[in-house]
Amino acid sequence: MNHHRIDYIEFPAADIEATKAFYSGVFGWKFTDYGPDYTSFEDGRIAGGFTTDLKAPAAGTLIVIFSTDLAASEAAVAAAGGVIVKPVFEFPGGRRFHFTDPNGNELAVWAE
Repeated sequence: MNHHRIDYIEFPAADIEATKAFYSGVFGWKFTDYGPDYTSFEDGRIAGGFTTDLKAPAAGTLIVIFSTDLAASEAAVAAAGGVIVKPVFEFPGGRRFHFTDPNGNELAVWAE
């Protein structure tokens, strides 16, 4: 059933504790630590991890998070120290914005 489906995502992280605070505060993700250099997250749908063993790419794969309240998500990202790098814009199917987390990883949040 899960053959060829994304199962796990790993992100680079310079500061594990700041990363956990950011994503748990903004999106409510849950974390399990595996030593000082790695933490695993669960968002209720997919799992992944943050590691200090990777370096943030200049540009890489864009991970997009769904939101039922785009304005509230944008405000939470900014309040938690994320940087909005593309303000909300429309695209066929909805609206979204892009942000960087405390490690410089760029993600997006979208809503219908």
